[in-house]
Amino acid sequence: MSPDKVLYGLLAEFSDHEELLKAVRNVRAAGYRRIDAYSPFPVEGLAEAVGQPRNAVALCCLIGGILGGSGGYFMQDYAMSTSYALNIGGRPLHNIPPYIPITFELTILCAALFTAIGMLALNRLPRPHHPVFGAKGFERATSDRFFLSVEASDPAFERLEVERLLEAQHPIRVTEVYE
Repeated sequence: MSPDKVLYGLLAEFSDHEELLKAVRNVRAAGYRRIDAYSPFPVEGLAEAVGQPRNAVALCCLIGGILGGSGGYFMQDYAMSTSYALNIGGRPLHNIPPYIPITFELTILCAALFTAIGMLALNRLPRPHHPVFGAKGFERATSDRFFLSVEASDPAFERLEVERLLEAQHPIRVTEVYE
């Protein structure tokens, strides 16, 4: 280890998703909060076990839909009844049925854009590099291995104590991860 490397945390490797889920629950019960789990497929209950907050992507979609729909509607209303009002054939200036298609389309478009942008922002993407990418064997996280990391920035982090706790979960190996 060179002096310029900073410890990011410890990474435990497991061969089974049930072992990972059990280890995450045990590590959370020990009081660690800055943890993350990596698996090649979604594991039922893993997000709750890690302590991940409720997903806010649906809220982003709702906000985008409301802003897009109301913006489209009021843009048309302003243009047709205020900015360029033409009374042709005695029709009312504020006529709702012709506004529906554009209002609907802008609702869908803005909801989709806010959802995509919100998902990227909430996941802190794009992130071309993460410290765990350099850990030995981590490339198998996309095929057949499961990983649990405990970050050194956790207030309760004591390197030897965390290593003992992770070893007690019977992983394949525990690796130090550096920034």
